Amino acid sequence: MRHILLLLVCLLYAGLTPSVADNGPEPIRSGEIWPDNNGVHINAHGGGILYHKGRYYWYGENKCDTTSSAMVGIMCYSSDNLTDWKNEGVALPVTDDEGSDIVRGCVMERPKVIYNGRNRTFVMWFHLELKGKGYSAARAACAVSKSPTGPFRYVGSLRPNAGRLPFDMTDAQKAVLDTLRAENYAEWWTPQWYDAIEKGLFVKRDLPGGQMSRDMQLFVDDDGKAYHIYSSEDNLTLHIAELSDDYLSHTGRYVRLAPAGHNEAPAIFKKDGVYWLITSGCTGWAPNKARMFSAKSIWGPWTSHPSPCRGPKEEITFGGQGTYVLKIHGREDAFIFMADIWRPEKPSDARYIWLPIQFRDGVPFIEWMDSWTLDFFDRR
Repeated sequence: MRHILLLLVCLLYAGLTPSVADNGPEPIRSGEIWPDNNGVHINAHGGGILYHKGRYYWYGENKCDTTSSAMVGIMCYSSDNLTDWKNEGVALPVTDDEGSDIVRGCVMERPKVIYNGRNRTFVMWFHLELKGKGYSAARAACAVSKSPTGPFRYVGSLRPNAGRLPFDMTDAQKAVLDTLRAENYAEWWTPQWYDAIEKGLFVKRDLPGGQMSRDMQLFVDDDGKAYHIYSSEDNLTLHIAELSDDYLSHTGRYVRLAPAGHNEAPAIFKKDGVYWLITSGCTGWAPNKARMFSAKSIWGPWTSHPSPCRGPKEEITFGGQGTYVLKIHGREDAFIFMADIWRPEKPSDARYIWLPIQFRDGVPFIEWMDSWTLDFFDRR
């Protein structure tokens, strides 16, 4: 009789468990192991998320145990609730063709995907470094697919805006640019060198072959125009560049943001007509203090703000580096700041930070939370 009662209790508990779980969304715990549907830690670092037809698609770098070079490619995971993630496989694989830009052992970083409704195409851009060349290539690479899960077809890579100066550069600034000579600034990091960088020394240097493009972001505005935001000029200056209507090339229109400011890891969002950009400094794999900028136009002028981070390790962005700001579908003014906790000694074990963006007097701030759920946005 006791065995029968025990069995009934177990069955009752099993029947109740799903309803308990259905009482609310699963918590998000930054810095912990995040298993996918196979129980394996999600491997999508430096990534971004696309919402399409009721589902979220998370794209990111597949990191191996011993190297940050691309040995697999760019991964895709999907979810309808942002906590349960299905491994959709490799969206853009590396190749064994030594003549290809994306041969195994190259560097593929910060992939972002946007959807072009005009031609119903998913467009991926990412930072590419050629195999065996260190970080000297500094190229932007593009791939396309008719499905959000891929496979994506590699299109090619380039340095953006070859032969083009920033469209907002005045005639007076162009006249100063003409006087800059690289041989006069052979010693880096001096006040005179920084001044020359701010005036466009490296823009002029890279003009014939195109501007350097490393850490990057994509942004589609309310009018459907898309923009490519990337660290340029040896990571000293951010560029904001307009993409063509098919999102596959650059129009030649771009501006510089925070010249000589040493910013990377750009993450952008828009609220109440104001563009907000969260970046990091340049300290390799080591975390540093986040920066923040705002503007009423994507082209600027941009205003600098203090770090938005609040709480333990706020001075080093909670131990991470930003990668994306996700706007939650169906919730007004709901944004998630996404960041990576890099672990270069074992890259595959890098962890994720996801925290809600809050606002005080219209200014964003990000407060550390050990655990939170999407219900947070309903309680504000």
